[in-house]
Amino acid sequence: MAINSVLCIEDDRFIGEMYVRSLQKAGFTVDWVVDGNDGLIAARNKPYDVILLDVMLPERRGTEILDSLRGGAEDLIPNTKVIVLTNFEQDDESRTAMQKHADAYLIKAEITPKKLIEIIHQLDAV
Repeated sequence: MAINSVLCIEDDRFIGEMYVRSLQKAGFTVDWVVDGNDGLIAARNKPYDVILLDVMLPERRGTEILDSLRGGAEDLIPNTKVIVLTNFEQDDESRTAMQKHADAYLIKAEITPKKLIEIIHQLDAV
């Protein structure tokens, strides 16, 4: 499976623009939404290869979005990789719960756009 389409759910304008610009330059098609409700709607309405999911979002948190998409009896996005990106320090229980449903869990401060693209390519190989 080749990864082509990315949904970026990120409310920080600077970070969102940086990711979108870098991903588009790397050849990905990118949709970007800035709040949790729009992110959940977009993820449900269009198939994406990868979702970049911020944790702290207006309207609906990333944890709620992930639970809605993957936490129930059925995985609503079985062919989509989810990368959680956060600077929010979570307790071990919350982090473990998110990691169980996500394909990668990254701390924004430690990830450059180049590193993010490398991680997306690694997920593509899995």
